[in-house]
Amino acid sequence: MKVHVDLNRCESNGLCVLTAPEVFELDGDQRLHYEEFPDEELWPDVEDAARNCPVQAITITRSTEGDVSGQP
Repeated sequence: MKVHVDLNRCESNGLCVLTAPEVFELDGDQRLHYEEFPDEELWPDVEDAARNCPVQAITITRSTEGDVSGQP
């Protein structure tokens, strides 16, 4: 799984940080940092974070399944 966040779209509201704190983090300036290749056990939380992002800034790609963008 590869995670990508469109930082131009991201509003740093922190829902992803609450959902998957091992993968997403806001720094002191409210800039988002994230793990591009999270461990497999974190995938369900990352998928929830992508699905619940209010601006749909998180995209998940799996090499065997293509794009799983959190879009309904």
